[in-house]
Amino acid sequence: MVFFHKQELQYRATPDKPDAVYARKLQEVLGGQYGEITVAMQYSFQAWNAHMPGKYRDMLFGIGAEEFGHVEMLATMIAQLLEKAPLGITEDAVQADPTVAAIVGGTDVQSAIVAGAGVRPVDSNGNPWQGSYITASGNMLADFWANANAEMQGRLQVARLYHMTDDHGIRDMLSFLLARDTMHQNQWIAAAKELQEEGHENFPVPSNFPINKEMRDVAYEYRNFSDGQAAAEGSWAKGPSPDGLGEFSYVANPDSGVPMPPPTHPDSRFYGTTELPNTMEKMAGTIQDKLHKE
Repeated sequence: MVFFHKQELQYRATPDKPDAVYARKLQEVLGGQYGEITVAMQYSFQAWNAHMPGKYRDMLFGIGAEEFGHVEMLATMIAQLLEKAPLGITEDAVQADPTVAAIVGGTDVQSAIVAGAGVRPVDSNGNPWQGSYITASGNMLADFWANANAEMQGRLQVARLYHMTDDHGIRDMLSFLLARDTMHQNQWIAAAKELQEEGHENFPVPSNFPINKEMRDVAYEYRNFSDGQAAAEGSWAKGPSPDGLGEFSYVANPDSGVPMPPPTHPDSRFYGTTELPNTMEKMAGTIQDKLHKE
């Protein structure tokens, strides 16, 4: 992927007034687990991991580039919310929301101390964005469903943020992001369906694993490990399975398990505590050292 930056945003990102408290809230959909940084990187890595050229790979690259644009929009909005916001704790913010008062007036003090009243790659609690948020397995059906989930979670959070402000400029930008998340949810579901219709992949993922190598007699059992019985009413406990390969059944009282194996005894030089006397552990370590058993 080659990036070429144009000096323009995909959509307006200008608040009516500064608001350091809301800037912190908005950080969640920028640098949180389901924020725009995550989906931008996720779709890009999925494209790089794609082993099949053509429309699916092109789509991943295209949507990844769009999401980087959303990162820029949110970063621009947050920077403007902080631009003329007071550095100290505002009395109004503290009085309006007791939870806000509990966290330094609701502001992210590091946005001032570390970033000079700028945006940072963190969530609303200041936790750094992590690459571990990314799902890029190389299996497109698995990844497309993960993408649909990411868009659902992201849209859910943006919808909540919409009702946390009455700033028309912020709501205008969020309404654009909500609509794009609507498109993306539908897009990933459509792409997953098309993959299946074209025979590239199916459920259960991975569908090309030899099914006779799994224990088929338990593949469609709903095992009730709860003292409630209502789960038996669900479609997952009776009738045909979605993969079309089995029939669900409900097991009200699963069989007892198997006994636990005895505790392990790792190399004594890991210095874990076992049921053996400490002197024996020391002796074993000494002998292993003399035998050069590293």
